[in-house]
Amino acid sequence: MASPGALEPAAGNAPGTKVELTVSCRNLLDMDTFSKSDPVVVLFVQGSGSSEWKEFGRTEVIDNTLNPDFVRKFVLDYYFEEKQNLRFDVNEDGTFTICHKTEVVKNTLNPVWQPFTIPVRALCNGDYDRTVKIDVYDWDRDGSHDFIGEFATSYRELSRAQSQFTVYEVLNPRKKCKKKKYVNSGTVTLLSFSVESEFTFVDYIRGGTQLNFTVAIDFTASNGMPSQPTSLHYASPYQLSAYALALKAVGEIIQDYDSDKLFPAYGFGAKLPPDGKISHQFPLNNNADNPSCAGIEGVLESYLQSLRTVQLYGPTNFAPIINQVAGAAAQVTDGSQYHVLLIITDGVISDMLQTKEAIVTASALPMSIIIVGVGPAEFEAMEELDGDEVRVSFRGRYAERDIVQFVPFRDYVDDSGNQVLSMARLAKDVLAEIPEQLLSYMKTRDIKPRRADPK
Repeated sequence: MASPGALEPAAGNAPGTKVELTVSCRNLLDMDTFSKSDPVVVLFVQGSGSSEWKEFGRTEVIDNTLNPDFVRKFVLDYYFEEKQNLRFDVNEDGTFTICHKTEVVKNTLNPVWQPFTIPVRALCNGDYDRTVKIDVYDWDRDGSHDFIGEFATSYRELSRAQSQFTVYEVLNPRKKCKKKKYVNSGTVTLLSFSVESEFTFVDYIRGGTQLNFTVAIDFTASNGMPSQPTSLHYASPYQLSAYALALKAVGEIIQDYDSDKLFPAYGFGAKLPPDGKISHQFPLNNNADNPSCAGIEGVLESYLQSLRTVQLYGPTNFAPIINQVAGAAAQVTDGSQYHVLLIITDGVISDMLQTKEAIVTASALPMSIIIVGVGPAEFEAMEELDGDEVRVSFRGRYAERDIVQFVPFRDYVDDSGNQVLSMARLAKDVLAEIPEQLLSYMKTRDIKPRRADPK
């Protein structure tokens, strides 16, 4: 029996970010002749952009039941930026899974292994009394390692070593059966044990942290007349423009983290009616008092309407909109709000110094900036703003955190013209850094996630 499913984009691949799945079944088909079935569930995960399914893990076996509630949980790396397809198969099994291997200590009968760290979920899936089996081997160069013995324990028992040493007898079942005077094959002493909490992106989202999404779109003349097929703003009856594709790709994932689904949306680099004044932060919905649009579809609608009413002009200035979002971010710095600014642009930035200053200032605030470059232009200056290699600085002052992610849209266009695939590829890369950037802000401010309200 197989059941497909999907883990919709809702949190990342920030290091340490996990999703926990618990499985139960009802009214299973009875496969045994003289008793009820002994079911186990196997989880398969489909690779990104692949049709191949790979086994991820298995639950425990529950004997003689057609309605099992499994205890063992599946703990998956949770990728904020992509959709993950899952498949659950029911069959029968009951095996241990390797969760850690120590290093080899050679030429001694009294080895002392290095301390190691393992997630509690990987060790026992949150079940503190679950059996944890430790096997001890004598390493051989040819790979035919000799089994010395084993012992069993649990997380709860291991945790007692926080206050005292714990000694385990290592037993070899075969030797125990064959030799009457057999005592053990040695002992293993647990010298230390400690538990540390590491908060993840999901912990903050569960605790109520909201992602506030703001859009800024380039309306400079270098994009070309929107009515012409050569324009980057041109939307044919058959496909979206590059701007609309980028907006949908990022926005449709981000919007799941914003409870009110209202997104401020701005344009920059255009002359506005009626007097032709140049603006670098005009509301796409033409409402300065309330620039928010209802959902991504509302942003798209306002964007297309603005193309029909404003005159594309220039220059390409980022600093005004970055400073505006930074001002909003500065109002709430307790970790309950985190701002993400998406800038979609076609060309070389005109106010580089001012933009660097704005980014350095914003790096101390709860916000991230995504820049998507569309069209054939060279974007070397944008790479300078993406502080992966060298942190952005202004007059000797460096950004506290790396908060900018830049990608050229052309690198994600599918050769076959599949726009859905292009959007998925783009979203995966541009959103990959958001969870870690949010965590970096929380850590530098020592902000812990709030406890989720009980349902």
